[in-house]
Amino acid sequence: MKVNPVDGSIDLPDHVDSSGVKPMSYEEEQLIRVFYEQKIQEVCTAFKFPHKIQATAIIYFKRFYLQWSVMEHQPKNIMLTCVYASCKVEENHVSAEELGKGIQQDHEIILNNEMVLLKSLDFDLIVYAPYRSIEGFIDDLEGFCRAGNGAFQRLKELHQMAISHADKMMLTDAPLLYTPGQLALAALHKCNDILKVFDFERYLETIFSRQHSNCTIEQFVQSINAINYLVDQLKMPSVKDMRHLDRKLRHCWDPSSHDEHKKKEKKSKHKSKRTSTDAQLHS
Repeated sequence: MKVNPVDGSIDLPDHVDSSGVKPMSYEEEQLIRVFYEQKIQEVCTAFKFPHKIQATAIIYFKRFYLQWSVMEHQPKNIMLTCVYASCKVEENHVSAEELGKGIQQDHEIILNNEMVLLKSLDFDLIVYAPYRSIEGFIDDLEGFCRAGNGAFQRLKELHQMAISHADKMMLTDAPLLYTPGQLALAALHKCNDILKVFDFERYLETIFSRQHSNCTIEQFVQSINAINYLVDQLKMPSVKDMRHLDRKLRHCWDPSSHDEHKKKEKKSKHKSKRTSTDAQLHS
C-alpha cells in the first residue's frame, strides 16, 4: 500500500478491492495526532518526567507527521519513540526496555523506529518549549508586582495555571508557529484574565520598553490572541471518535480487513435476527 503525498489517496495492489476503503481526511488525521500527543503527556506524567521532555517529545511527534501520514507510520509506535528520543536529548536517559516495560509495549518497536524518526527530523533535535519562559516571566513579575499592585503572592497560583494552559497549547499547532516567549505570554495573559493578578497591558509595555523590537505591542497582542484562539478551537477526540478512527486506520493499513469486518457485522446481525425469530416462535 502506498499513500500519495499530495492528496492522501491510497494506491492498492491489483488484487485488493479498494471500493470500501477510504483514506483518512485531514480532520481525522488531526484528531488522531491530538489523541497521541495527549498520550505522550500521560506517559511522561506516569514516568514523572519533567515538562521539558514532554514538550520535546510532542514537538518531535508534530514534526514527524509534517512529513508522514498516520496511514504510513503507526502513531502509537512513533509516540513511544519520540518519548525515548526526547529522554536521550534532554539527558534524562531511560532505556528502551524500561520504557517498554513501564507501558507494557515491546521495546523493539521503539528501537526499530528510532532511526526513521531521527532522519525525519533531519537530526535537528534541539527544542525550545514555553515552560522555562513562563518561569522567567514569573520571576520578572515578582519585581513588577512589588512596584505595582502588590499582588505577587498570587503569582504561584498563576504559574501553575499557566503551565496547565501551556500543556493545552502543546496539543495545537501553536508550538510550530510561535516562539516560546510568545507562547508563555499567551498562557500568562489567558490565566491572568481569570485570576486578575496584575495589569497585563502595563507589564507588556515595560517589556517592550526594555528591548528594541520591530514588532509593535498591537502586533504582539494579535499573536497572543491568535495563540489562545488555537487553544479555544482545540477539539479532543472522544472514545467513540477513536473507535471509529482506529477501525478506519486499520482498514487503510490492511484493506482486506474491511471485507472481514463487514462479514462479521453481517453475521452478527443475522445471528441476532435468528435469535429474535426463535424467541418469537417459542413464546
